[in-house]
Amino acid sequence: MPDPHLNLDLVSRELTSQERAGITAEDVCGEDGYLFARGGRSRAGRGILARVPLADIETVRTSVIGGGADAATIARTTMFCAVDFDGSSGDVVLPHTTVGVDEDGTAWVVHPRGSEPDLAAARSDTTGRSEFTVQPGVDVDTYLAAVTAARDAVRAGHVTKAVIARDVIVTSSQAIDIVALAKRMRRAFGSSYRYVFDGLVGASPELLVEREGDVVRSHPLAGTTGRTGDPTVDARLAAELLASEKNQLEHRVVIDMVHDTLLPWCSYLDWQPEPEVVPVANVQHLGTRVEGRLGDPAPHVIELVRALVPTPALGGHPRAAALDLIARVEGFARGRYGGAVGWMDALGNGTFAVTIRCASIDASRRTARLFAGGGIVAASEPLAELEETRAKFQAMLSMLVRP
Repeated sequence: MPDPHLNLDLVSRELTSQERAGITAEDVCGEDGYLFARGGRSRAGRGILARVPLADIETVRTSVIGGGADAATIARTTMFCAVDFDGSSGDVVLPHTTVGVDEDGTAWVVHPRGSEPDLAAARSDTTGRSEFTVQPGVDVDTYLAAVTAARDAVRAGHVTKAVIARDVIVTSSQAIDIVALAKRMRRAFGSSYRYVFDGLVGASPELLVEREGDVVRSHPLAGTTGRTGDPTVDARLAAELLASEKNQLEHRVVIDMVHDTLLPWCSYLDWQPEPEVVPVANVQHLGTRVEGRLGDPAPHVIELVRALVPTPALGGHPRAAALDLIARVEGFARGRYGGAVGWMDALGNGTFAVTIRCASIDASRRTARLFAGGGIVAASEPLAELEETRAKFQAMLSMLVRP
């Protein structure tokens, strides 16, 4: 249980150019810290001042506000959070030291008053070249049977859509270098939401929800095709994706749910009239941007997160029936995969991505578990869905095994 009498006296300041030189958000995070970044904007933390279950977030938030911090420090104080797939539970961490870079390039640090922030770059404890083995987690036959069961459930009218996933296990001959992995992801997936949380490392292209004052945003993705690197071929695949009735249906289910969930909190909510094609690594998705104005009082971002998780892009619709189907046929426990990961400040603002394109690395850092799935509708074919998961695995696999 969290300490109900947390005494948090935090201060913040901008970093000098000398302090910023040669250190990245990944360096601050290190092998066991916390990171959430996209493009040039980032928040990274190391050490732990407080760690509480999701239900006790208010304890930390009120301690920050009541600790005498000034307005800038309250806005910069960052709690990192990971929410499980079903949205019922999660963990919240307030780091000892947090370093952030804003959209305009301003860099800052938050730490307890009287302590000296540790800004030294993390040191890797991995030397030499690792050897890797890759094997299925869930048996492929189990996965194909689950896809068939989900498709049959859609055809029978029990669900509109269900998402079926599978996992693979990557074993390394030596400890996986999380800092190096996170840096590779920054170079390869700079436009995605990159994150590190308790060994969960990933680069998600999908914004679940963002609250910035009274503005709320989401960018759901659903519907997938391949991407080859050949502009002509990729343009043809993108056109086929936009024209696909199967993928458009899968996407529409997600957009309707996000819209209907956010609308009661909003004075207005707008969205793109037609989905766009969003290229990510070796796949392309259908995506629709959603933005609205929240009413007064605006809900805490975590309230929005818990209302949305899991979206039909990772669970299905109707939610209860889809989740029951997944639990019966999928063959493994998802944990944090398909949930949400992100950050929030003491004012209730924050940004959360859908927890996809990720690896869950164990405490020894020698085993990583990867996940991929797809939405199943009446027109889905099991072998085609299997190929889609293989394409989705490739992005994270290439990051792990790259020398």
